[in-house]
Amino acid sequence: MAEPKHDWAEIARNPRFVELHRKKIVFLYGWWAFSAGCYFLLLLGAGYTPGLFGIEVLGNINVGYLFALAQFVITFGIALHYGRVADRDFDRLTKELIKQIG
Repeated sequence: MAEPKHDWAEIARNPRFVELHRKKIVFLYGWWAFSAGCYFLLLLGAGYTPGLFGIEVLGNINVGYLFALAQFVITFGIALHYGRVADRDFDRLTKELIKQIG
C-alpha cells in the first residue's frame, strides 16, 4: 500500500502548524524553566542556607525534606497540566491541521 506523499515544507509553513509549534514551545520551555529553577533552588538552598533548610516542621521532617518532596508534586502537577493543555489546545490544533492538509 502506497503511503500518501506530503509536502512537509508546506506543512511547516501552514499557519495552524506554526501556531501549534509556537504554543508547544512556549508551554514546554516555560514549564521546563520553572521546574529547573525549583530544582536548582533546592540545591542552592541546601548548600547556602542549611539553617533554613534544617528547620524542623513536623518531628524530624524539616524544610529541606519538604522542598525535596515538593519536586515530586511539581513534576506530577506539570504532567497533569500538560495532559489537560494537550487535550484542549494541542490536539484540537492537530486535528484542524490534519483536516486542512488531509
